[in-house]
Amino acid sequence: MIKKCLFPAAGYGTRFLPATKATPKEMLPVLTKPLIQYGVEEAVEAGLHTMAIITGRGKRAIEDHFDISYELEHQIKGTSKEPLLDEIRSLIGQCTFSYTRQLEMKGLGHAILTGETLIGNEPFAVILADDLCTNDHSPMANNELPITDAKGILSQMIEVYEKYQCSIVAIEEVPMDQTHKYGVIAGKPVDNTTDIFRVTDMVEKPEPKDAPTNMAIIGRYILTPDIFDILRGIQPGKGGEIQITDALLEQAKQGKVIAYKFKGQRFDCGSVDGFVEATNYFYTRSVQK
Repeated sequence: MIKKCLFPAAGYGTRFLPATKATPKEMLPVLTKPLIQYGVEEAVEAGLHTMAIITGRGKRAIEDHFDISYELEHQIKGTSKEPLLDEIRSLIGQCTFSYTRQLEMKGLGHAILTGETLIGNEPFAVILADDLCTNDHSPMANNELPITDAKGILSQMIEVYEKYQCSIVAIEEVPMDQTHKYGVIAGKPVDNTTDIFRVTDMVEKPEPKDAPTNMAIIGRYILTPDIFDILRGIQPGKGGEIQITDALLEQAKQGKVIAYKFKGQRFDCGSVDGFVEATNYFYTRSVQK
């Protein structure tokens, strides 16, 4: 069983400067909740209750958010504001949070390797909080109401993992002129499906002419623990960083990586456009409930 979810959260969030000069990008709010809370809720919905968070300098707000604020709760106790803390108090009660710092920004692979002491020798999930995912139908499409009992992205991936027992990456099709922003996979369909692929190749941020497909990896992974030894042994790749795609490619050469085209919608909240799109989507959904 997968019990732990790793959140790499040490990046600088430079695309949101100056807002992220003193505020972690993971704490930027979409409506009334910070991005990382959406990610933790997705993990809990998938049955994971141990959260391992990789932080860095200036990220203390994340730890404070997932802690009890006695002064605040005393001030609003018995008022109409008190229920506004119900969701976060529920998460704090259900989950165990542990933290370690990434001392240098050496890429996503390095951030995941930094989390080895929190994960141990077991399979685990990874959520990148600035990829905000939902599996509700948009209330703006064909006047449909949201489907509230649809499985989240991580829940879907765990079902795939339970069948194939290897590393899983979530993918979606992107325009070919956007491949330079993502890790891109090539693969063969598995079991006559159209949404599950055995990965045969993986390229980090290829130019469109070099991209094997337009199937891009997004910020959801399930990784087997041998990934740590692989990460220790690989050399820095594109940008001088330790790339998780390079480590996954080593697993893929042994047929041990599955790519899953998830059901749902992803918002790239690491970009201003995606952040605004997510805010508008969740606001529209909230007023139609």
